Amino acid sequence: QVQLVESGGGLVQAGGSLRLSCVASGSIFRVNTMGWYRQAPGKQRELVASITRSGGTIYADSVKGRFTISRDNANNSVYLQMSSLKPEDTAIYYCNTIPRVARWGQGTQVTVSS
Repeated sequence: QVQLVESGGGLVQAGGSLRLSCVASGSIFRVNTMGWYRQAPGKQRELVASITRSGGTIYADSVKGRFTISRDNANNSVYLQMSSLKPEDTAIYYCNTIPRVARWGQGTQVTVSS
């Protein structure tokens, strides 16, 4: 079963950029769809972006035009390039398979200041 480790979060001012990384312990070649999720205090975890094995992507309306998801199957990694960040993007970000068959990792904190 795939194990996931997220990194790349941090504190950034509104309008700034961050690149999040998700590294799997095993090959994701056979995993059709990977996704990035986020959860803010007092809110439910939500899917913000997904990518298929062949590169097809879907984005939540709240991040369209600002976030870009990508994957590197050779390095068992999934990335989320975030630009034009807003305070409402503040959350813990997680990656996982879709449908979810792996345990949640620790996530990486993204904090966007005003």
